[in-house]
Amino acid sequence: MFMNAKRLLITAALAVSVPLLGGNALAQDNGLISIIVNDPSNPYWFTEGKIARETAEELGYRANVSAHVGDTNTESNQIDTAITNRAKAIILDPANADGSIGAVRKAVNAGIPVFIVNAEINQQGLAKAQLVSNNAQGAALGAQQWVEAIGDSANYVELKGAPSDNNAATRSNGYQTVLSQYPDLQVLASDVANWDRTEGFNKTQSMLQANPDIQGLISGNDEMALGAIAALKQTGRLGDVVVGGFDGSPDAVEAVKAGEMAYTVLQPVAVFSEKAVRLADEFIRTGNIDIDGEKQLFDCFLITQDNVDQYTAPFVLEQ
Repeated sequence: MFMNAKRLLITAALAVSVPLLGGNALAQDNGLISIIVNDPSNPYWFTEGKIARETAEELGYRANVSAHVGDTNTESNQIDTAITNRAKAIILDPANADGSIGAVRKAVNAGIPVFIVNAEINQQGLAKAQLVSNNAQGAALGAQQWVEAIGDSANYVELKGAPSDNNAATRSNGYQTVLSQYPDLQVLASDVANWDRTEGFNKTQSMLQANPDIQGLISGNDEMALGAIAALKQTGRLGDVVVGGFDGSPDAVEAVKAGEMAYTVLQPVAVFSEKAVRLADEFIRTGNIDIDGEKQLFDCFLITQDNVDQYTAPFVLEQ
């Protein structure tokens, strides 16, 4: 039910070899910044690319945004294109924590600085910086809010993100660190839904059939949680099950407003996407960047019905 639109977006992203999102032809030309994101059908990654492109153009660069959709071969080809096009820098949301290392090394060996955003690679010293959400902090924040919503005694299930992304394990472990403190919270099942709404829908349907006494669902991201909500609606169970999300996407915020989702944890993707481009610009101009350590963590924020009106733009919460 959700796949057709996604396939159209992915096809468009992969069919266009240069920009997924167009550049500003009238901008001052300081050179090209190549921006490579995961899957623009997910509003999180769409916003990541959009903010990075707009920041690059504001600073006088041409900017291309392309999408690898989690495929390391596509990602490698996009790095090759950036090298051929003599990009001044690459902003990369890597496809795989281990599998993307070779592509990053290829860019670095070609003299192009790489700035990682959102998902890490499992090697230090290649990227100039890795800018990521503080996923452990955000997971603890979400789990605590989920317990507040459901109570300290319930049967629940969990939807997990793609195993190739370190964020999936970090969030799941963060959930368990909090939830394991409550012995009467019983996890009945967990399944991988790969950050995807359709998979979240299908996996939730299966878990509901196998476990009719589910009272709560905690999800590694909003897209999976929104798929779960659709499945719960279809079975008439939404009013009986507490759902928690993670990302702070516009659709999730609307679900919080509607009382369908207990909360979402906002990742400040709009902040660190801009920051990555500004660091790239600093390095291009000066040969250095002023940061303390390669890995930069950005704290997450909780969105509930109490503060949802402070959500002023996609992935932006006014404090």
